[in-house]
Amino acid sequence: MEILNRKARYNYFVEEEYECGIVLTGTEIKSIRNGTCNFNDSYAIVRKGEVFILNMFIDSYKEGNIFNHDETRARKLLLKKHEILKIYDKIRLEGYTLIPLKLYFKNNKAKILLGLCKGKKSFDKRESIKEKDIKRSLEKIGKNKY
Repeated sequence: MEILNRKARYNYFVEEEYECGIVLTGTEIKSIRNGTCNFNDSYAIVRKGEVFILNMFIDSYKEGNIFNHDETRARKLLLKKHEILKIYDKIRLEGYTLIPLKLYFKNNKAKILLGLCKGKKSFDKRESIKEKDIKRSLEKIGKNKY
């Protein structure tokens, strides 16, 4: 099961990708397995040598009673120290942004694919739409050929 951030590749140029773990509570992991997660407006920051994801919405678990979680709390991401330092330097010096691209399960552990991104201008977005249309029309021509 994968949850994709579809707007990320449309709004940003993805320079590098990092796979990281995420610290979750029990009710959060159950909600993610139900597919009630959304991170369209979320981003990650580096604070005191640790990486946190902000504005990631995980819906409350229906059977969670008093142990339910806050839907948009800051969640800690698990990366190696040298990766965090490299990311922090790129963010601080070169103006990059950390955007979550995908949430998925690997060996029953929730993982997030983070992208080190630069923002696109409006003419870049028009180019990506044009490329997508060309690709779609080529696929359609290939299907009609056979």
